Amino acid sequence: MRIDVLTLFPEMFSPVLGASMLGRAAQKGILEFSVHNIRDYSTSKHKNTDDYPFGGGAGMVMMPQPIFSCLDTIDENAEAYRVVLTPRGETLNVALAQELAQKERLLFLCGHYEGIDERVMGKMHREVSIGDYVLTGGELAAMVVIDCISRFIPGVLGSDESAMDESFSDGLLEYPQYTRPSEFCGEKVPEVLLNGNHAAIARWRREQSLLITLKNRPELLEGVSLTKADRLFLEAVKNGENQGK
Repeated sequence: MRIDVLTLFPEMFSPVLGASMLGRAAQKGILEFSVHNIRDYSTSKHKNTDDYPFGGGAGMVMMPQPIFSCLDTIDENAEAYRVVLTPRGETLNVALAQELAQKERLLFLCGHYEGIDERVMGKMHREVSIGDYVLTGGELAAMVVIDCISRFIPGVLGSDESAMDESFSDGLLEYPQYTRPSEFCGEKVPEVLLNGNHAAIARWRREQSLLITLKNRPELLEGVSLTKADRLFLEAVKNGENQGK
């Protein structure tokens, strides 16, 4: 997959795209990153990329000319699926990440200032947000989205099963994980994980996921397909909590 990033601060991406999982994927040729400085495409004397908003208001707005010129240069035939990072976009989730991971080429536009000229937004395919808050720019959001979608691209992870066995993969938050030693600082690994009974381990993990989801994100349970055993377990937990109040 080729990924282009349009930004005012290209230097922010080198430490992320060249390291760890993303860096290894790039070395293997699975991912190809190209980061473009929007300022390089400005036709103004001082390489301006922003101006005052029509109608007044606080802050500045990213101008259309530098972005249009950049798009015309790096995506002349409009082959890339274009995504703009903006607080007004749809919230990133597993389904959206999986959808984006199916694209052959992605282009991310990082917003700044008070926003982007709406004529630019009309050239995008998708508006995406990483949460209900505002950042100083879209660079960090773009990094989050790139990292998230890359996990669903075959060959990026050490094991292709990893992405399917994590929080939100089945609508629930992930169960607790343990590694050696089996006892550390007086705390022991749950015995069920040591006995080799895979059915018991699977049930324990499922119940732990249910518990953690109930505690931290109970609204997620509404969208989860629960088995009869799941419902009985949650009912028992809730009754236990009520009795303890």
